[in-house]
Amino acid sequence: MISMMKQTTGLHAFFPRVFREMGAMLFFILANLIATSVSAASGGTPDASDVHAEVQYDITVQIDPVGRKIEGRTVITANTPDELTLMLGRRFEVMHARIDGSSLGPAATSGNMRGWRIHGEQQIPRRIEMHWRGELAPLDASLDHQQTLGRNEPASSEAGTFLPDSSGWYPYIAGKLASYRVAIELPAGQRGIVAGRLIEESESGERYRARFEFPSPTGGIDLMAGPYTVESRGMRGTGGKPIQLRTYFHRQIADLAPAYLDAVKGYIELYESWVGEYPFTEFSVVSSPTPTGFGMPTLTYLGIEVLRLPFIRATSLGHEVLHNWWGNGVYPDYARGNWSEGLTTFMADYAYKERESPEAAREMRRGWLRDFAALAPGQDAPLTTFTSRTHGATQIVGYNKAAMVFLMLRDLLGRDTFDRALHAFWREQRFRIASWADLQRAFETVSGRDLRSFFDQWLSRPGAPALVLAEAKRARSDSGHVITVALEQGTPAYRLRVPVAIRTEGGEEFRTLDLESARQVFTFDVHNKPLEVILDPDLRLFRRLKSDEAPPILRQIMVDRTTVTVLLPESGEARNAAETLATKLQNRAPKLVASDKLPAAPSVVIGLRDQVDAWLAKNKLPERPEIVAGKGSAEAWTLSRSDGVTLAVVSARDAASLAALTRPLPHYGRQSYVVFEDAKMIGRGAWPTRAQAVKID
Repeated sequence: MISMMKQTTGLHAFFPRVFREMGAMLFFILANLIATSVSAASGGTPDASDVHAEVQYDITVQIDPVGRKIEGRTVITANTPDELTLMLGRRFEVMHARIDGSSLGPAATSGNMRGWRIHGEQQIPRRIEMHWRGELAPLDASLDHQQTLGRNEPASSEAGTFLPDSSGWYPYIAGKLASYRVAIELPAGQRGIVAGRLIEESESGERYRARFEFPSPTGGIDLMAGPYTVESRGMRGTGGKPIQLRTYFHRQIADLAPAYLDAVKGYIELYESWVGEYPFTEFSVVSSPTPTGFGMPTLTYLGIEVLRLPFIRATSLGHEVLHNWWGNGVYPDYARGNWSEGLTTFMADYAYKERESPEAAREMRRGWLRDFAALAPGQDAPLTTFTSRTHGATQIVGYNKAAMVFLMLRDLLGRDTFDRALHAFWREQRFRIASWADLQRAFETVSGRDLRSFFDQWLSRPGAPALVLAEAKRARSDSGHVITVALEQGTPAYRLRVPVAIRTEGGEEFRTLDLESARQVFTFDVHNKPLEVILDPDLRLFRRLKSDEAPPILRQIMVDRTTVTVLLPESGEARNAAETLATKLQNRAPKLVASDKLPAAPSVVIGLRDQVDAWLAKNKLPERPEIVAGKGSAEAWTLSRSDGVTLAVVSARDAASLAALTRPLPHYGRQSYVVFEDAKMIGRGAWPTRAQAVKID
């Protein structure tokens, strides 16, 4: 479920917005400029009074959710002599616009935005005033999560309003961090929120009003509103600092508020003890009528149905709370790679599995390695190029691989040193833009070790080492037995600490072998007679698994851009359902091929049960596995053909059962097989893996 989440505000929203408006080259130039000019940024935190932004927004906005109308007034104070670009969404009508008392003049338009060039001026501050209004798009609750993430329209209905920063719903200065004050006015019964500190709120007659502030530099403003029931609870953070916790929930889930407030309190206490003081004065959980998953400073915005899932409080919620330290408390230097998603995944999702059991943590590591094995050659990229998740491949690298890099670093340095380095990094970089190099420097300083080779190979190189346990043999010695082990990897070689297990007549023994070349032979003693050597038995090394170590999963055909699609229904509802499902599975228009021959490329085959059985038999492929046969209304499974090509098969009882898979099936990419009854998953699993091992005679 964490894969559904998207961190949106702070610089994480700011940079993608700039990227869309200004182009890739300027994006990276701007990132570097900000990295050298911003010394601190925070919001809703009382100890940030000495931090001042060059730009301040004072916004008053009235929203009519039923009529989908918005009207606002903004005063922008710019304490900089720089040339500025003022931006506003093109859908909005400008009623009045002036700078220092003079007309702002005509705007240039590009895409869905319009902009005004404001010449540099030595006399500061400059005051920009704008009165604007417009119509909001209808909020479409039928969209799935991916479609919701892909839209940047400001949308509204009685059930909810979401004005993403990227939609240009308010006038802003492009390329500048800013502090802000926002006053929201809504009809009675509605409540609104933006990131920051709630200063005051009131409801009288037919109107609700609230005022928020974010007093220090940040990247953008997202606004949410709805017919919320608000619950609040106070807590004391480190040093006794008061922190206000709130839920803004739709009536149908209002009963979940106490449990969510308890969970947020627990996460803040956990990460204050692990990292350092919570950087803000509040945190809110806000419900959305769409299947949303967003994280912002001081709040998270989650779909109603997502919040109902019983495991969200134990997983995704903590991930979003932790982003207030990593991502919104220390800003990633996106021009040099976004480290915050990997560190948050490691300290939230993975940490929760470690607390659950060693087996659960190992299974998560197995999932990460399986996911990476599902990528086709050329689909991954160095971690220094990762900015945000755009599709499955970027998540596998930017979240999973990065998290495992932190795991390997902890294994290398030890838990105590690792945690002390994180404390130091937080103390030094809070409310600053920090890079992977800053992280490396913190770990080197605390550990006293040169970590250049570790960070260089894991951050700058795409891919992963492909290790082979090439040989293992034994000989007698005076002290017992001598084992000789040969390890191989590709070139250029990685420097690796390779765990191996030696199964002996007296139990298991473990060694860590320092591999630095393409082939290396190691010799060591064991007391009891060795029977078998096993490579990386606990899956603690990021590497490309061999085919028998990573049987096929559904994600392989989802992320592989060479995947082709065979649709067995020729017409009618079943054909339409099959084509829609293929599009959802691959997140693109499918490349269709004829069903009369076996494709040479990785393939997904979709059809009704009789059609699927006939197609498998015709192509001399294994019939449907017993574990899915005769169960539910639909099933999907993977198989490896004799030529090594991966095939995914989706089979359903009828057209309606096929259509019911459209939403749920794409979320089961880590499985080798899934069984559904209508849209409900009733069975799933992954084909067994087999570790690399060599028996010793």
